[in-house]
Amino acid sequence: MALGDILEIDDRTLLVLGQPLVFDKGQPDVANALLHRVDDTLFLVDTGVTEAFRKALLTAVDRLGPWQHLVLLTTHGHVDHIGNNDLIDQLAAERNVKVEHFLPALDAQQMIDPLAYWSSNFDQVGGVVPLPAPPKLVASKVVSLFTPMRPFGRTSRSYEELPLERISIGTLRLTGWTFADGAVRVVRSQGHCAGHVIVQLRDSKLLHLSDEANGPCVVMNDADQVKQTSALGAGLTMLEEQQVTVVTDGHSFVVQQAPEARERLNDLLDQAVSLHDQSSTAAGRRSTIDPGAFEQDYGKQLTRLGVGGANPNPAFTAMMALNALKELCWSPSGRATSSPWERPALVARDASVGAPRRLIKLVGTAVSFGAWRLRGRAKSPKQP
Repeated sequence: MALGDILEIDDRTLLVLGQPLVFDKGQPDVANALLHRVDDTLFLVDTGVTEAFRKALLTAVDRLGPWQHLVLLTTHGHVDHIGNNDLIDQLAAERNVKVEHFLPALDAQQMIDPLAYWSSNFDQVGGVVPLPAPPKLVASKVVSLFTPMRPFGRTSRSYEELPLERISIGTLRLTGWTFADGAVRVVRSQGHCAGHVIVQLRDSKLLHLSDEANGPCVVMNDADQVKQTSALGAGLTMLEEQQVTVVTDGHSFVVQQAPEARERLNDLLDQAVSLHDQSSTAAGRRSTIDPGAFEQDYGKQLTRLGVGGANPNPAFTAMMALNALKELCWSPSGRATSSPWERPALVARDASVGAPRRLIKLVGTAVSFGAWRLRGRAKSPKQP
């Protein structure tokens, strides 16, 4: 499979394949895009990046015609998912069709300023693992791979501008937004990054996890491990209850049927639990920990468990390791991430120490306040 190849899922649903990141060769990763038609409305989930992928999307939209209304749904704000978002404006102008674009509000800022976002992520590993340049320069190099970058169009607005809905999928009770009378469901997941959403197609029984399935442990500094594993667990429930029979995501260049999808999600959850346990054991009861040594041990655990992910590399491994420490309540003892990490002492303070003196002081204050109120009443003129 190659960049831009199109996989037909059913007669109204297509997956346009992206490509992996090859940093040394200057090749950006490109996220898969999902297309689904409901009557005369075409839904496009993410637009990847690069001109080559844009051409593939133009081919794909013609394979699902005819349609008169195009809705672009952005799963999250990472650069490999949003580069061609203005494509819908081109289609609106050329074909005289109605277009709309929705994106997560919590990811809007990183879409506006991706350099600042990626600099903050690389900052957290500076000094822990070797980087080829200072974090800001590394971020600049990474962002420069993703061109052209057109994340907004004339109709761009956030999902949050719509009324929030309760969404029922089998026994699951979720929140998010629905389109086309519930045929397309956008569910808040917010694990891989702050604003992340996943998409479920009711009639095709398909779940698009986007990047929630990238690996068993979160990477970005705005990610949330608990929400990520909750999203994976929700996906498993949909599969077990046969609300979903097909699973796709942003970086697996295949369409997974129910049996293999269940196995994969179970593996990710098992790996997440194992990594947490190993991290807790490695940290132990010590008062400080060397983040570099912890990162090396964490990398060994990833290898032992066979953990991959969308873009395995030393920087992302270090981000995962430090996020694991943060989850265990550790933080740098100094300004630099490379400083020894420590966690607060979980020791109960003896409430009785110094209590008599504090009690005497409080009693004295109360007596003085009471006397002041009595004096004030004595001086006040009587009311008729």
